[in-house]
Amino acid sequence: MVPQRHHNSNDGVSQRVNSPRFSGPITRRAHSFKRNNNSNDINNSTNSNTIQNNGLSSHHEIDLPVNSPRSEAFRSTVLVDGFESGLERKTGQHVSQRTHGGVAAKSLLNPGFVSLDFRLREKRKLGHLMFMMFCGLCLFLGILKICMNGWFGSVIETNESHQDKPDSITSRNQVDQKSHNLRYREGESSMERTPMMESRVVGSQNGVEYSEIWTKPDSENFAPCIDEGRRHKKLDAKTNGYILVNANGGLNQMRFGICDMVVIAKVMKAVLVLPSLDHKSYWADESGFKDLFNWQHFLQTLENDVHIVETLPPAYAELVPFNKTPISWSKTGYYKAEVLPLLKQHKVMYFTHTDSRLANNGLSSSIQKLRCRVNFEALKYSSPIEELGNTLVSRMRQNGSLYIALHLRYEKDMLAFTGCSHNLTTAEDDELRRMRYEVAHWKEKEINGTERRLLGGCPLTPRETSLLLRGLGFPSSTRIYLVAGEAYGNGSMQYLKDHFPNIYSHSTLSTEDELNPFKNHQNMLAGIDYVVALQSDVFIYTYDGNMAKAIQGHRRFEGFKKTISPDKENFVKLVDNLDEGKISWKKFSSKVKALHKNRAGAPYLRVAGEFPKLEESFYANPYPGCICDKTTEK
Repeated sequence: MVPQRHHNSNDGVSQRVNSPRFSGPITRRAHSFKRNNNSNDINNSTNSNTIQNNGLSSHHEIDLPVNSPRSEAFRSTVLVDGFESGLERKTGQHVSQRTHGGVAAKSLLNPGFVSLDFRLREKRKLGHLMFMMFCGLCLFLGILKICMNGWFGSVIETNESHQDKPDSITSRNQVDQKSHNLRYREGESSMERTPMMESRVVGSQNGVEYSEIWTKPDSENFAPCIDEGRRHKKLDAKTNGYILVNANGGLNQMRFGICDMVVIAKVMKAVLVLPSLDHKSYWADESGFKDLFNWQHFLQTLENDVHIVETLPPAYAELVPFNKTPISWSKTGYYKAEVLPLLKQHKVMYFTHTDSRLANNGLSSSIQKLRCRVNFEALKYSSPIEELGNTLVSRMRQNGSLYIALHLRYEKDMLAFTGCSHNLTTAEDDELRRMRYEVAHWKEKEINGTERRLLGGCPLTPRETSLLLRGLGFPSSTRIYLVAGEAYGNGSMQYLKDHFPNIYSHSTLSTEDELNPFKNHQNMLAGIDYVVALQSDVFIYTYDGNMAKAIQGHRRFEGFKKTISPDKENFVKLVDNLDEGKISWKKFSSKVKALHKNRAGAPYLRVAGEFPKLEESFYANPYPGCICDKTTEK
């Protein structure tokens, strides 16, 4: 039986006022949507009062379908799924519930309330879901960042440790450069503890770390070959005359000249009289040939190559020699065609100069080999020089130490000759200028020292030399033998000594009694330095003078001992960049190593140049000529 609804004439208004869509009563009826145990009692009381006031019947019974907001099936469905309809889960089922008042029933059955509640729950659940997703994303990104930093950091660190040229300067270095003085920018505070770490240890020698900075270049397939093709036949007794020579210049310039004179005597079938030496050069050394060299060994070694006598025979002693100054850098054809006829005519010829009188290249193999036999075998220093030199070598190797022989050509005569005065005072520069004008045979007088330095034409200063050694990775404990005279300039050596305190020379290693025989004999002292430098573990020179040429050529001949040839032109630019704060010490050191990677004395062919004066000296690199590559031989 369908329930009967009774209402008066105001029923339409009453329904409108009590409609859930009317704003006034909504707040009063909000309690009916609260899910608590007392909600039914409150609603029943409210609805009863409302019905009585409007003249409605006192009691009606309403059957609510299962999808009503008051239905337990509906509530369970929303709570479990939020989207699944109660009718789909409870098909055909109805729950009978009682309520008082038709208006309350209408409000409960109104779809607006169901839709509003459903949307609120759905949005709340969606918000929770988004919050959880956001938290998960943050956690994932945090873990990813940690992993990526760890992996990439290790890769970058590994790459940086193997790069010779760092690509950037760290912010820490930039701060150091701005806030610290020049000495710190050069790495003073950190350098002493880094070089041996930067130099990979490859072995040991007598308990001393033997790192790559000491390792000689690979030359396994190369060997001297000065005796190959040599004919051992007796010399022709008939000669074309006698040659007198005056070897001019310092020790090594005279040495090269003597070698060339032996070859020229051979070419002209002449007899060479034991050379006299220059006593008028800067050093004014009165030493003779017999003081400097083992003259008897010299004669014996070359007896099958050329006629050499101590003095002119009496029959020729009264003749006036014909003076001749040979043309520099000449080939053997010049001596046969132009000089030999004069010798045959005058019988005795005097060569006023011996330096650079024979070309470096374009000579026969036999001629080149003879030059090397003279230089590396016949010209042995006198016994006093050899003995003291070997004694100093033993002292430098005390306790199995390795040592560097450093040819620091920073002497007054060289600086005056080259016009280089970098880091010197104005007064010192003026003194060098005066000396340059006083020496008549020095042709260059006005020299731009700054420009020459930037072109690599100046000797490295002691400070630049210190930076070179440190940049290459030599530790402050390195033992250094100075192959040079006194450095010019007030306090010029201090910087080098501060960073490398173990610096020695023939004057500091020798006793007074040992040095007495050599006082005032600079050429003999240079001979002692030659012996020590030749046997050093590493030889470094700061200017490509005759001493540097002689020693590096001899070291190549004896198995390519490590010899570092500075790239002065590029190196001084790096020094200037370091001083100006443009590069860090780490980058400076890396660039110095890269710059000298292939300048350690490894074998390479000497190549003839356009101008003989500018090409590489034969005596600095006797390959080809006196050294052969065994892999090319059949």
